Amino acid sequence: MSKGLVIFGTGKIAEVIYYYATEECGFKVAAFAIDEQYKKENTFLGLPVVNFSDIEKYHPAGTFDMFVAVGYHDLNALRENKCKETIAKGYKLVSIISPNSKVPKNVTMGHNCFIMPPAIVHPCVKLGNNVFIWSGSIVGHHSIIKDNCWLTSGCNISGNVTMGENTFAAINATIGHSVTLGKECFIGANALVIKNAEDGQVFIAESAKPLKVNSKQFLRFSSFSTL
Repeated sequence: MSKGLVIFGTGKIAEVIYYYATEECGFKVAAFAIDEQYKKENTFLGLPVVNFSDIEKYHPAGTFDMFVAVGYHDLNALRENKCKETIAKGYKLVSIISPNSKVPKNVTMGHNCFIMPPAIVHPCVKLGNNVFIWSGSIVGHHSIIKDNCWLTSGCNISGNVTMGENTFAAINATIGHSVTLGKECFIGANALVIKNAEDGQVFIAESAKPLKVNSKQFLRFSSFSTL
């Protein structure tokens, strides 16, 4: 008999995880857990919300596994620490990998990983613990994504890349072939990184500057409306 699942978190991330866990991955979610000081309600998505401090009383580790579904706060350190606390309580942390992502069989990964379709992960990739990969991202062959990383939708990770622990890559960020990133790097939206990066480096792409005309004026002198 398979174990039930408890999801830590009651926010938007937890809601997304719940969808894929139940609709695509076949998990039977029994409850959500949260730290008592952040508990605002007794139910979430129709299921009970229990205090993490005494979760063992209601959903013991021998019967239930867990998944930590919180965001990238403090460069994923909050999620990392909660994973450690969960393991210390004796729970197994599962990974939630949509079968629609069609991850190759020789991809290795640790616990508490999440892959949302239609992400593309090439063969010979290694994912550490607690790695989140959102829709539309590509992880190229022989790349290594170390523990506690977060790839937002549309990231492009070229082949043979090494991404250090607790690194965050925002939407449409691109990492060039064979680039090595240190730990705790922040790669902003649309940023392109083609050289190795040290620990804690930040890469931000300049935002597009607005034109001095408004949208109606732009349409009058452009050919956009004829397309």
